[in-house]
Amino acid sequence: MRWIVANMKWIMILSGVLTLTMVYAVISPDAALQSTFGESLNGPLAELIVRNWGALIAMGGGMLIYGAYRPSVRPLVLTFTGLGKILFIVLVLQQGTRYLQHQAGIAIVVDSLMVIVFGWYLVASRSMQKRAER
Repeated sequence: MRWIVANMKWIMILSGVLTLTMVYAVISPDAALQSTFGESLNGPLAELIVRNWGALIAMGGGMLIYGAYRPSVRPLVLTFTGLGKILFIVLVLQQGTRYLQHQAGIAIVVDSLMVIVFGWYLVASRSMQKRAER
């Protein structure tokens, strides 16, 4: 547990950079959908929604990087981004194996690992804090 707490800055930076790559959906929404899900949506509304989706995910990546340098906001940042990742995982898995052969499958694995590490950090840091208060 101490290893994760001691290295959380670098874990958050790496997680943030990986998450920030979804800015790709803002720049090229159709290509992002094709690579992530193997499908596309058409029309201006679809483009708007996909760009917004990519921007929100990228902002979560930015928050992770910010939180890496500001330990006081880490619990909030890790909880917010972790819950977003859990929601994405659940929504994709509700479709069965439909999207798992595309980059969404890789995202499920990576996001799951991030959620586990984020949760581990939150529990470990709280436990260490309680011990220090005694």
